[in-house]
Amino acid sequence: MKIAVVGAGAIGGYLGAKLAIAGEYVTFIARNRNLEAIQRDGFHLVLEDGTEQHAPTAKAVQHMADAGPQDVVLLTLKAHQVVDVLPQLRELFGPETMVVTMINGIPWWYFHKLAGPYEGRAVAAVDPNGRIGQNIEPERIIGSVVYPAAELLAPGRVKVIEGNRFTLGEPDNTRSPRVEQLSQTFIRAGFKSPVARDIRSEIWLKLWGNLSFNPISALTHATLEDICRYPLTRELAAAMMREAQTVAEKLGVEFKISLDKRIAGAEAVGAHKTSMLQDVEAGRAIELEALVGSVVELGRITDTPTPTISAIYAATSLLGHTLGQQRGKLVVQGA
Repeated sequence: MKIAVVGAGAIGGYLGAKLAIAGEYVTFIARNRNLEAIQRDGFHLVLEDGTEQHAPTAKAVQHMADAGPQDVVLLTLKAHQVVDVLPQLRELFGPETMVVTMINGIPWWYFHKLAGPYEGRAVAAVDPNGRIGQNIEPERIIGSVVYPAAELLAPGRVKVIEGNRFTLGEPDNTRSPRVEQLSQTFIRAGFKSPVARDIRSEIWLKLWGNLSFNPISALTHATLEDICRYPLTRELAAAMMREAQTVAEKLGVEFKISLDKRIAGAEAVGAHKTSMLQDVEAGRAIELEALVGSVVELGRITDTPTPTISAIYAATSLLGHTLGQQRGKLVVQGA
């Protein structure tokens, strides 16, 4: 298959390298030093056990028009970065091109083919002016939930921290021939890639932790284990998760595990800094709307109060605004 990876960072690099090694025709959309490194020597992957793999056939281009129409486009950007690749993204589209949204949080297409009173509704938090929906036809969408953790060590070089599971699913939850084909392609590359019977429930299971632990960590500069072991922040996270669960269940979502088990899973990760805390420390824009603002919006849509989520959203939003205005970063340093 012809596969374009839009977002040649840690997760995109992991996916693209493994798919290229498995024999797929992979093209990274990249810039600057990443572009130069991949064009010069393909992509390098360091696995969990320290062994290295090389994908010399992986290609890289800066302009999407140079890649041309693809069978599959993997969107491995952060949610707020998607609008930046429009409308050039359409250069990758052929009549049957699939667009796999490998993005954290509530996707802009959430209500596409979701039977019920909200079917077809836009999620303004992640697509405020409708540009994403206008440039990516909903019929192209394949949903995905990304579970692995990886790190970009250097241009064209990624280290896998842990995990190899990428769940896939059609917005209408059917096992279509195209999603089955894509699943098998991922499996041949060495990934666990089940087809979900309910992709939105899978999205919420990951989001359940992200919507609470990410903003709390950004505000407190605490790791996952610290948040979970400190009684006040553990209860704060639980309160946010209870509100979110009520919203999700009104939308037909089924949670497969208990709230306590989800918190215990986060605690077991250990002294890990969430991606939002890493962004605050690095001075990058934070991924707030897809993870938190969208849940506040879904609460309004379903007439569900979200006072705790809304308060944390407001505080984190101001933090992001302040850092953005001052072009700053915030790091806690020892004496």
